[in-house]
Amino acid sequence: MIDTSVHAYEPSRRDRLFLVLAGVFVTHALLGELTGGKLIVMSGFTMSIGVIPWPAVFVTTDLVNEYYGPKAVQQLTLLAMGLITYAFALVWLCMQVPAASISPVGDQAFDTVFGQSMWIIVGSLIAFGVSQALDALIFVLLRARTSGRLLWLRAVGSTVVSQLIDSFIVTYIAFVLPGKISSAAGFETSVTNYGYKFLIALGTLPVIYAGHGVMDRYLRGGTKAAPAASPGS
Repeated sequence: MIDTSVHAYEPSRRDRLFLVLAGVFVTHALLGELTGGKLIVMSGFTMSIGVIPWPAVFVTTDLVNEYYGPKAVQQLTLLAMGLITYAFALVWLCMQVPAASISPVGDQAFDTVFGQSMWIIVGSLIAFGVSQALDALIFVLLRARTSGRLLWLRAVGSTVVSQLIDSFIVTYIAFVLPGKISSAAGFETSVTNYGYKFLIALGTLPVIYAGHGVMDRYLRGGTKAAPAASPGS
């Protein structure tokens, strides 16, 4: 007979940590998709504003890979892709409902913003799945080759390779194919986005090392513990 009684949910420290990382990962991935239709100019270079929330995805990907393995990254990626698809299905449904005459946001403005995002999701889902799989693979290979040392190398190396693919796929499908920008502008935007992500990969290294230290202490019951890797390793 199946026990249908209610039991208190008592997740382990490891489970709680994964829930937090998963929440941060999915939230920033979805924000990157929703806001990605806006192009900005920084220091004379054009890029998607979606580059702002994505660094959090890089950091959580590396932390999940380090502590839970590539299979966890794969499952988290599939979950994020499913939720992003669901979110945009709801957005599309909302676009089909006419705005009221007193609505401060009319149909044209709403459709311009979220309609562009509909193109972004096609490119992003393809790029996201490919780049995340590549990121996890390179991360694991570099960790094996360095015997678990040189955290900075696997963190940066996996990101710079995977995001090269991601940057070009997203830009060309989201902006070039629907005719929003020219091929030349698409190439420039892709290179700029990639350059930004490369710098972010370097800039987030202290965050990744700090995250390792915090996670180590938390998983060991809050007692002081040596970090998974030291900056000089």
